[in-house]
Amino acid sequence: MRDITIIGAGVAGLFAAFQLSQQGWHPRIIDRNGPPGPHGCSWWAGGMLAPICEGVTADPVIARLGAQAADDWAQVTTVTRRGTLVVALDRDRAELSRFARRAPGHVALDGAALRGLEPDLANHRHALHIPPEAHLNPRQALADVVAILQARDVAIETADAEPQDMAGPVIDARGMAAPLPDLRGVRGEMIVLHAPDITLTRPVRLLHPRHSLYVVPRGGGIFMLGATQIESDARRAVTARALLEMLSAAYALDARFAEASVLETGTDLRPAFPDNIPRVTVRGRVLHLNGLFRHGYLMAPALARQAADYLTHQTRGELIHED
Repeated sequence: MRDITIIGAGVAGLFAAFQLSQQGWHPRIIDRNGPPGPHGCSWWAGGMLAPICEGVTADPVIARLGAQAADDWAQVTTVTRRGTLVVALDRDRAELSRFARRAPGHVALDGAALRGLEPDLANHRHALHIPPEAHLNPRQALADVVAILQARDVAIETADAEPQDMAGPVIDARGMAAPLPDLRGVRGEMIVLHAPDITLTRPVRLLHPRHSLYVVPRGGGIFMLGATQIESDARRAVTARALLEMLSAAYALDARFAEASVLETGTDLRPAFPDNIPRVTVRGRVLHLNGLFRHGYLMAPALARQAADYLTHQTRGELIHED
């Protein structure tokens, strides 16, 4: 087996280690904070594997390469394949029509059909169902990848490391800590609620001209709410404005969210390039896997596969950029 060092134990670094170990490499993973946890933005993700929904506003490469993500993740963790629901209030129905025009393969639902899929959304009359999409629990997924790697004798070392100090090929997957000139931080905020009276079995996106929301079920009446996408590199607690907007949108989706318990709030910076497309930047023997933006779990498998193919077979995929 060939040795390779991976710096960074977030979703990009871990899936790269998994992919490389499938292709005959033995990764050494180093992270200054150790195994995955609240210190990394992968911890705060929604876990939606939604290439069609993301493709409504993202570059077509996101939808095309992200389409395989559910199958890739199913190799290592539980993936729930019940599609995505996209909902709009009656006053915002035009938003739903605009979304539908850019979402191939959707199924338009009236109130009765929507109730058949999610009875707790009975107060909504118009929605789209996007059957091919899926979701996972990000924290469980990280733990499952770590467990698989440990079974392959790949551990995560807690230490500071720089690529130039490592021997042999190196993958730098440190996110915002990587020395890439075009990288910027995009702040994202989330809330975890416990609403035991509400049952949802698939992610729901509520469209709104200003305050869109996604709600991802975690099971047991626990839901992750996300929405914010702020061009800022400020690392501070969730803002009152973000909480107000997300909770107000959740209340509009289902008024029973008003009685939910707030279990957790979180925020972090998502690394992004100017075009918001992730890439593998090749600098000699160092490959930088970065720029996942809001597509971490959706695009990490594609990024890892192209990096592994480049190292193993010298294949130059469309996400490979030589610097």
